[in-house]
Amino acid sequence: MSAKKAGNNFWRDRPVLVTGCTGLLGSWLTADLVERGASVVGLIRDNVPRTNFLKLRLDQRITTVRGEIEDYFLLERVLNEYEIEAVFHLAAQTIVTIANRNPVSTFETNIKGTWNLLEACRRSPTVKRIVVASSDKAYGDQKKLPYRENAPLQGAHPYDVSKSAADLLATSYWHTYRLPVCVTRCGNLFGGGDLNFNRIVPGTIRSALRNESPIIRSDGTLKRDYFYVRDAADAYLKLAEQMDALKCQGEAFNFSLEQPMTVLEITKAVLAQMKKTDLKPDIRKEASGEILNQYLSAEKARKALGWTPRYSLEEGLTETIQWYEDYFTEQPSGR
Repeated sequence: MSAKKAGNNFWRDRPVLVTGCTGLLGSWLTADLVERGASVVGLIRDNVPRTNFLKLRLDQRITTVRGEIEDYFLLERVLNEYEIEAVFHLAAQTIVTIANRNPVSTFETNIKGTWNLLEACRRSPTVKRIVVASSDKAYGDQKKLPYRENAPLQGAHPYDVSKSAADLLATSYWHTYRLPVCVTRCGNLFGGGDLNFNRIVPGTIRSALRNESPIIRSDGTLKRDYFYVRDAADAYLKLAEQMDALKCQGEAFNFSLEQPMTVLEITKAVLAQMKKTDLKPDIRKEASGEILNQYLSAEKARKALGWTPRYSLEEGLTETIQWYEDYFTEQPSGR
């Protein structure tokens, strides 16, 4: 169901800032906002060719600002110059292995970038709602699963710590300054536009299209939520729209398909969907700094927001596979 068919006028002409607008979630969220008539400003750091952002021609449909989330004065300028009313903070270093290899840049982006944005929003007279993207990784390793929103945030490894810290920063700005912010915690997002091929879904799809064995860097038993990106974009919008009516500022919401799977199971699901079950996964057991089991309860979002996923896992994978088939057809050598 498209946004236009939904008849939602909430976003019409509303000035919105999306940080990380060229990323996996950022591109789909930006597209949904544009379709709803929002006046979108996107913060862009790097010029990455052939992204979903460019494929959807969003560079021609929104105002773009070049710069980094670590630049506080840039953020303050953007919020004030464009009279931003709603903010979706998605900009982050999102790869666990990169965080383990280069923690300082991850902390700079994920933690400093978040406090920069929150402080700039605090000083802006126009900002009325902020959604900060956290992660299920913010919960860290816990004995009781699925994660619920009242579980402690106890990340141990660099990426997990960066998300725990950013999450706590967001809620601290509500408790101290009554900044109108909510936090989202999602599982492992997948969907068209993810060009980080070391992630299991796009990596498996690329391998299958090349008739190669997909690579599993762990032992395949890690259990995770796999959550379709277009459902995530819908969840973010629904939360932002209802923040005032529900008076839920300062709260966190989990979003999940609530169908946890092992890495090996999601790999086999992709291969089955692509009719490539003859390809046997290459299980390398190389992963380190990973939590064994992570999955979420979305009960709070279902009850408070009336939110439910629109896509089954199979439907999400079908659209995702089609996106990558088109991507590699346009440039057969791929990446």
